[in-house]
Amino acid sequence: MSTVRRAAVVLTAVSALALTACGPSDDHAGGTDGPTASPTKSTGPGKSATPSKPAKPAASPGKGSSGGKGSSGGSGGSSPDPDYDVFPCSTYDLKFTASLAEPTTSSYLLKITNKGSKACTALGHPSVTFGDLDGQATKRGSAPSIEHALRLEPGKSAYAGLMGGVKDGGGKTVNMIAMTMDTESDLAQTPLKAATPGLYVSDKNSVTAWMNNSEDALSL
Repeated sequence: MSTVRRAAVVLTAVSALALTACGPSDDHAGGTDGPTASPTKSTGPGKSATPSKPAKPAASPGKGSSGGKGSSGGSGGSSPDPDYDVFPCSTYDLKFTASLAEPTTSSYLLKITNKGSKACTALGHPSVTFGDLDGQATKRGSAPSIEHALRLEPGKSAYAGLMGGVKDGGGKTVNMIAMTMDTESDLAQTPLKAATPGLYVSDKNSVTAWMNNSEDALSL
C-alpha cells in the first residue's frame, strides 16, 4: 500500500474516533435545553403539583366574639323596667287614718301613708268594713289599671273618699271601720282600723279608688 493511501486510511479512522468521542457529550449538552424539570414541579396532564397545606378556616363567632350574646349590643345589655321590683301595697306597709270630711252625709277621708323603706303601688279601691256589721262599702267610680296605679314612695300618702248618706232610719251607727288593700293576690293581711265616731252605715256607703290628693278623693 502506498504511503498516501495509508495516510488517508489513518485519517479516516482518527476522524471516526473523534466523532464517536464527541457524540455523547453533545447529546448531554443539548439535553440541558430539553424538559428535564423535576417531577415535583410538573404540571402536565396526569401529574398535579405537590399539594400545599389547606388554609385554616376562619373562626366562627363564639361566646367571646363581638357577635355573641355577651356583647354590649346583645340582649344582655338591656336595662330592666324601673318598676320591676315595686309590689302592691299591703297593710303591712302602711299607716291608716280616717277623718270626718262631711258631717251631714257621714263622709270620711281615708288616708294611707307608706311607712316602709321601699316604694309600693296603691291598687284599685280599698276594702272597707264597718265594725261588727256584715258587708262592706261598694266601689265608687273606676280605678287606674295596674300599669298606671298610684306609686307611693316611702313617706308618701294616698287618699280615698268613704261616702255615707243621710240618716233615713234604716241603717246603723258604728264608731270604727277596718281597711285592707287590693294586692291582686291571696296575701293575708291584718286589717287596719280607724275611729269613725257616729258613722252612719246603710246600703249607700261607697268608697273611691286611691287618689294622690284629697280633693279628688272626695269629689266623685
